[in-house]
Amino acid sequence: MNSIIRYDQVDICYRGKRVVHDVSFSLKAGEILGIAGESGSGKSTLLKAAMGLLGKDGLVTRGDIWYQDKNLTDLSEKEMQGLCGPHIGMIFQTAGTSFLSIRTIGAQIREMMAAHGQRDKKAVEMQARELLEKFGFTDPKRILDSYPFELSGGMQQRVGVAAAMLLKPKVLLADEPTSALDVTVQKQVIEEMRLARTLFGTAIVLVTHNIGVIKAMADTMLVMKDGEIWEYGSVPSVLKNPQTDYTKKLLAAVPRLRR
Repeated sequence: MNSIIRYDQVDICYRGKRVVHDVSFSLKAGEILGIAGESGSGKSTLLKAAMGLLGKDGLVTRGDIWYQDKNLTDLSEKEMQGLCGPHIGMIFQTAGTSFLSIRTIGAQIREMMAAHGQRDKKAVEMQARELLEKFGFTDPKRILDSYPFELSGGMQQRVGVAAAMLLKPKVLLADEPTSALDVTVQKQVIEEMRLARTLFGTAIVLVTHNIGVIKAMADTMLVMKDGEIWEYGSVPSVLKNPQTDYTKKLLAAVPRLRR
């Protein structure tokens, strides 16, 4: 099966300084890749490059990032806007920051869906309620009628996952989605992302410091240090038989979340 997203020998620079060097990997539909490494290793930069979020100081200086047959590094801002959401979704470390505090969750979801051509408010609300129920929310109407500040940080994060999945993206990029959460809510967010894979065949790229999270949900694992790949393989292979001293130290040092 062909890959749905692929990085080919990617270099990324900020203000002329190279921060990612010669990174290559690919995912098929429904596959989950976990990217681990210390802070500053370039993990989050890889995701931002795919979404066109490097800012004016960041640039992909070599290589290509492919989504199906489209090279994301060649697309215009307008073309990227058409892909982001229904094709490529993203979850940030604190999803609550993506919601405006002065408008209800439901109003913001309806606006997001309308921007992608779904303007039937009743149909959108029904879709949102159904997905929230599948994700374990027992009172979806209350959630949609709430303002972000009325929900806990963990609840906001879970709603952020659901909102990202309403457009049924083929690829979901998740940047430290569980690091600010307690263990119980971490488990809920992990289950929601795994359910997204089951329901929609979504491929997921997960950036995290937590090896336990990768063990709980990923198929393959990539270890980064100083902007380079140090290890890449199936999760069981990397965890049971790490090939580099850095990976061994990382596995020994990072807190683990039991499955």
